[in-house]
Amino acid sequence: MTRRHFLRAMALSAGCAVVPPAFALAATPSSFPLDSGDQAFLDELERLGSLYFWEQGSPETGQVLDRARHDLNGARDPRRMASIAATGFGLTALCIADRRGYLPHQQVLERVRTTLHWHLNQMPEVHGFFYHFTDIETGVRWARSEVSSIDTSILLCGILTAKAYFDDPQITDMAEQIYQRVDWPWLLNGGSTFSMGWMPESGFLKHRWDHYCELMMIYLLAIGSPSHPVNPEVWRNFTRPIIRFEGYQYISGTDPIFTHQYSHAWFDFRNKRDAFTDYFENSVIATRAHEAFCLSHPEWFNRDYWGVTASDSIGGYTGWGGPPAMGPLDGSVVPSAAAGSLPFVPADCLAVLRAMKEKWGKLAWTRYGFVDAFHPAADWYDRDVLGIDQGISVLMAENLRSSFVWDVFMTNPEAVQAMQLVGFKREA
Repeated sequence: MTRRHFLRAMALSAGCAVVPPAFALAATPSSFPLDSGDQAFLDELERLGSLYFWEQGSPETGQVLDRARHDLNGARDPRRMASIAATGFGLTALCIADRRGYLPHQQVLERVRTTLHWHLNQMPEVHGFFYHFTDIETGVRWARSEVSSIDTSILLCGILTAKAYFDDPQITDMAEQIYQRVDWPWLLNGGSTFSMGWMPESGFLKHRWDHYCELMMIYLLAIGSPSHPVNPEVWRNFTRPIIRFEGYQYISGTDPIFTHQYSHAWFDFRNKRDAFTDYFENSVIATRAHEAFCLSHPEWFNRDYWGVTASDSIGGYTGWGGPPAMGPLDGSVVPSAAAGSLPFVPADCLAVLRAMKEKWGKLAWTRYGFVDAFHPAADWYDRDVLGIDQGISVLMAENLRSSFVWDVFMTNPEAVQAMQLVGFKREA
């Protein structure tokens, strides 16, 4: 499985970001008390993570590399495989960078315009869906990459965030065209759940998005589509299996912890529930269960060192985690596991991230923040960072601090309508 209009901007001062006042002043303060050390840590995490999407993105196409070395002193990694999911996270990170003043406003605005123009007019697409991996400069399909439903959805979430954040007619027009071009019923392929993708050589992939995971963004974007919607009843068609671990009970497949994070980066599920559950609280429980799972292996983990999700490893990319135990766990830690859950369990996630930076910062904390994974006992520190892991870390750090991504994304009427159509109601 592969890994989701306001007032015109006013210049704060020469060379500073131009920030729409509605978002600059009305961002919801964190309900969790953040001290000055927490704020400084999160600010650095976001600033460095956003830098990845700037330096490892193409100024000509706006595409972002799937992964990159962190030791190139700002030069772009010569590898050319871009990821549309990394690009979607990157568009949202650029909105954060603009609001926080990490990057010059006019340059950010032009990069976003370039990205949308390329994806609208030059990027190869099939029924509005994009290939998962592409060449960063040509947009040509990478190897035998699939047309991906989840990765297209992550890109769309980034596009819709940019549309809502920037008061820019060009961005609005291009974003609407890209979203409206997507033929969601096509990817149902006559079934009751979405196919994971399509390949020109063999047609639709066998596997479907048929059990709870990061899939919620696919269904909600499809149901809310203004041009090619699907029946809201499809929301009931994916299963919601129950995981039980050490007294915790929650909806989940046998999947890494990132599956409880991705849709939550944009769609605001706080204080709402459908006919099945409160999904935000479900992710809170899933995160606590994951921490407990890690701590049940004291030979590897402790309260200052825990968190494993799909990532690099000494032996290559691995889909590992738990509970239940997945993959060949070896004591490696993956910082985005905790960073992606910052809004769910802030105290524990902040504590472990700050502890890991303090203890292993010279080796595990680099130009773009944390490396993708590391294993101090084996003296292994990944030389790469991954766009999707940097992305979920940046977005969820900002959501903890200000609810910014939620506040911006949920101004898209399609998102609000989709959640209403599938039965979400505010909890008393």
